[in-house]
Amino acid sequence: MTDPLGLLTGVSQCGGPSGQLGGQPGGQHIAPLDAHYSPAQAARDYQRQRQMTLGDLLLENRVIFLQGEIWDGNANELVMKLLYLQSENRRKDIHFYINSPGGSVTSTMAIYDTMQVVTCPVATYCVGMAASGGSVLLAGGEKGKRYALKHSKVMIHQPHGGVGGQISDIEIQANEIVKTRETLDQLLAEHCGRSVDELIKARDRDFYLTAEEAKDFGVVDEIMVKPPGGEDDDE
Repeated sequence: MTDPLGLLTGVSQCGGPSGQLGGQPGGQHIAPLDAHYSPAQAARDYQRQRQMTLGDLLLENRVIFLQGEIWDGNANELVMKLLYLQSENRRKDIHFYINSPGGSVTSTMAIYDTMQVVTCPVATYCVGMAASGGSVLLAGGEKGKRYALKHSKVMIHQPHGGVGGQISDIEIQANEIVKTRETLDQLLAEHCGRSVDELIKARDRDFYLTAEEAKDFGVVDEIMVKPPGGEDDDE
């Protein structure tokens, strides 16, 4: 019997041939519905589920996505999702899928820093491309739980940006870019298990990696493949 509205919540069925009620032998005992969960509430919950987006449904399963350029808008949304999922369960994994060419350094670091301070492990997955800031987030996942799909790509490089204004302002901005580069070199070297010198040599120009090369370099731990069998979970 199907019950899409959950109206039988709190009902214990012990069916027998007699069809008797009240817990008699061979019959059914019907417990009272939860006083705090009325049929009207069940109907509202059902309607809410019908209105949920695919992203909402994935979030309920602790799956979040970064797609496209990293900027303040999607960075703030991802930070909120990370904090929400931590409040739901402080130990259960968060699954973070990344397909991004990178973007704002400050927005990237907002996501990265939040990943490092939440108590639940953040597993990262490269789908398509994780470049620039995207590679930083990929490498910053929980050690042993960083993955790349078979034909995905990773790209590491120096931070860059245009500067303008008075000479003194250009010097200030250039110094800030150098500091940012040093910070990124240090954390990427740490996550990849490389020395800073190795990292600097590799990222001097755009450094593209296949999934296998990203694993060898230490950006990811495993390459995802289809599990054997392919049977449904309930079979």
